[in-house]
Amino acid sequence: MMRARAVIGLAALVAAGLLVYMLREVMLPFVAGLALAYLLDPLADRLERLGLGRLAASLMILALFVVALVVCLLILVPLAANQVAALVNALPAMVSRLQGIIAERAGPLLQRLGGADVLNELQSSVGTLATQGGAWLLAFLKSIWSGSQALISIASLLVVTPVVAFYILVDWDRMVASIDGWVPPRHRATVRRLATQIDTAIIGFVRGQTLVCLILGTFYAVGLWLVGLNFGVLIGLIAGFLTFIPYVGTLTGFMISVGVALVQFWPGSDWLHLGLTVGVFLLGQFLEGNVISPKLVGESVGLHPVWLMFALLAFGSLFGFLGLLLAVPVAASIGVLVRFALARYLESRLYHAEQPVLIDLRQD
Repeated sequence: MMRARAVIGLAALVAAGLLVYMLREVMLPFVAGLALAYLLDPLADRLERLGLGRLAASLMILALFVVALVVCLLILVPLAANQVAALVNALPAMVSRLQGIIAERAGPLLQRLGGADVLNELQSSVGTLATQGGAWLLAFLKSIWSGSQALISIASLLVVTPVVAFYILVDWDRMVASIDGWVPPRHRATVRRLATQIDTAIIGFVRGQTLVCLILGTFYAVGLWLVGLNFGVLIGLIAGFLTFIPYVGTLTGFMISVGVALVQFWPGSDWLHLGLTVGVFLLGQFLEGNVISPKLVGESVGLHPVWLMFALLAFGSLFGFLGLLLAVPVAASIGVLVRFALARYLESRLYHAEQPVLIDLRQD
């Protein structure tokens, strides 16, 4: 009986995964609406406690959110688009300049060590690495874009998502109560405890990491702008946004900024600005690891950076932008369930028995 239940449960999970994969383009606005309702539900509950009806609270929250989102898009998108276009246009000249710096500074030493072939190979490797890195980034962004926009457009996403979020936000409490009622009474306390732990992990990470991204993005953008680095604001914002993936944001921003700084400041041997560029990221990494992340995210969410990085990249590659929305909830849920299963195993007779315990899977 237990084996049959395990097979049925596994088959249901596989079927659900296949269904999500097949309908990933259509599901994006609905999953986005569900995620938005989930994040805004605490605010709706607070407004309800202040005496506002659930319908009015949901309508007011969604209206304010949509207005704020539209204003931010109208302000940030044109600025970011201009900066990205300028950076892409300047990239070939920057790569060429880096090759020239290598030939100028390291050429004599490399020629003594291995001749002109080593120097030519190193220069070629720099250009190839930059080209391959840009191609990989474009391919990754293209996979996310095509995966999320194959059947629907940005317009439909912006229209459908708020509508879905509104209806789910209005009925959120009733939906949770209905699902709770489906759980067998003898397992209800355990399921509620696991659901609370999953909710704490998800909401703690999303809220905390969002604030970390905003703080670090602002810090890097302002710091690089004060240093006088070309495209410093754009590089800082990119680094802050990618901080959602552990270590990726800082490393990406650091490599891009150092490359730009070498091209911009090296002709005059401006070591001060080069050092300040490096110092911005060293200080940002120190603040993130010792002050910002411990205070805003903490250790209670239970999401290991490596596990989270794998989940984001794997789900993003499989499902596009939809996968990025699903990665954190799925990773948090799996983490909580694995810790629960491990705790039950450590408390079981199978772990504590001195003699091997034979388990008959044919019996319930």
